[in-house]
Amino acid sequence: MEKFLRPRQRIAAHLSTQSFIVGDRPTAPWLGASSDWAISWRDEPLETLLLAGLLAGLAWAPFWLGGDRPMAWGVNGVWFPSLVVVYELGLLARGRKHPLALKRFAVPVGLFCGVVLWIGVQISTLLAPPAFVHPIWAMASDVLGVQLNGAISVNPQASALALMRLLTDASVLWLAIQLCRAPRRAMLLIESLVAIFTAYSAYGLLLSAFYGGAIPFFDAPDTGRFVRSTFVNRNNFATYAGLGLIAAAALTLRLFRHEVPNLEGIGSYRLSRLIEVTGRRGLRLVAACLVILVALLGTVSRGGILATGLGMFALFVLSFAPQRRGGREQIETILFVSIALLAGFLMFGDRIVGRISEVGLTDASRLAVDVIIAHSLLDAPFLGFGYGTFADVFPMYRDQSISPYGVWDMAHNSYLEVLQGLGLIFGGALIAALALLAWKCLHAAVARRGNATAAIVAASACLLVGAHAMVDFSLQIEAVTLTFMAMLGAGLAQSESSRSVSSD
Repeated sequence: MEKFLRPRQRIAAHLSTQSFIVGDRPTAPWLGASSDWAISWRDEPLETLLLAGLLAGLAWAPFWLGGDRPMAWGVNGVWFPSLVVVYELGLLARGRKHPLALKRFAVPVGLFCGVVLWIGVQISTLLAPPAFVHPIWAMASDVLGVQLNGAISVNPQASALALMRLLTDASVLWLAIQLCRAPRRAMLLIESLVAIFTAYSAYGLLLSAFYGGAIPFFDAPDTGRFVRSTFVNRNNFATYAGLGLIAAAALTLRLFRHEVPNLEGIGSYRLSRLIEVTGRRGLRLVAACLVILVALLGTVSRGGILATGLGMFALFVLSFAPQRRGGREQIETILFVSIALLAGFLMFGDRIVGRISEVGLTDASRLAVDVIIAHSLLDAPFLGFGYGTFADVFPMYRDQSISPYGVWDMAHNSYLEVLQGLGLIFGGALIAALALLAWKCLHAAVARRGNATAAIVAASACLLVGAHAMVDFSLQIEAVTLTFMAMLGAGLAQSESSRSVSSD
């Protein structure tokens, strides 16, 4: 009926519908994040407390050199699983069910459990049949003159540590899935993460400007004046900042999509509303996008910036899927956000453009390492060399195709490294489990009409990290992986309508 009204009547009709909206839609301007937390605390105090604990852990994760140190691994390995234990005991004590049943993810969970059991077999000196034990143990026994208890893994201690980190990641994913089943908490998580992303991005810009990229109070190798915030490697921070840009842009689009009316034929009013919303409620979100974008460009990471571009493209496409809103009728929103991001790129993107012009998009040494890893798979195609043992295995196969200088303690291709460590069967199972979860988020991002922002963010983030994992090791940095798991969990939690029965 609205389209048949005269323009002023249609505008009045739109304004009369602007009231308090919950869930995926923005709340009224007089309510802030503190009010959302208060409402959540009133409804579910334990879940709200655990969500605050989860966010506190995610805020801490990048602080200690991006979480790339044993100290950080230990803290994370205790903190996040402890939150899961408290959550499960809380459900048991109150006689409640999981908001999202485990059977909803039966196939990915089954694949993951199979991988965990296989890592246990790789580590064990008792479970593995003698024929499965890696030959390096017999060679070491001959050299030392002592009979060693061998295992499938060439370094069981490294595999055990990698398993602990894998379980830490899984605990964050499971907790985010359960806590973010309520749309309000899902949005609280994403909004809080944007604040964390912005803070670390701003800190990275300050370090680059005043400390030449050095990290005060931490012993980290010098990388020049590139922006890397608290991360050892600027490429890893690029992935982290890319996740932040996707989350911030998604919230900006969500705000504009709901605040700017879809009134056909009244373009001037829509434009005025767009400007008004930007100045009144969207200013902080737009500022967050620009701060994160400038920090991302300051990394001068070719892979990280291009992967973020893919993620942003997916975000724009999914945000204006036909099921929710026609793209032609809301073209002003996409143009506004795109122009803001493009302006930031034009002002601060000269270094990345110059780097691509100078060295191109490919890296010959990384391609050579990929070939070496692929050849190593032929020696242990099914058993693998042990999860997390790349640093021990690679020197055995290193050849003259790469420079003899430098240490490769991580492959710049997470897929090949996983396959080398776990073998083709179980390595493929771990990759498939994540791919199925990403597909579930993508399907929800396309199909859902409401409360789709979390799924859109998760699907776009999956494309970003999935693309960058082919050329770098950002997913092996805990700050990146834990944050990504939280975003993925929120997307999975909102992958089904809250009206459907999904508890166990």
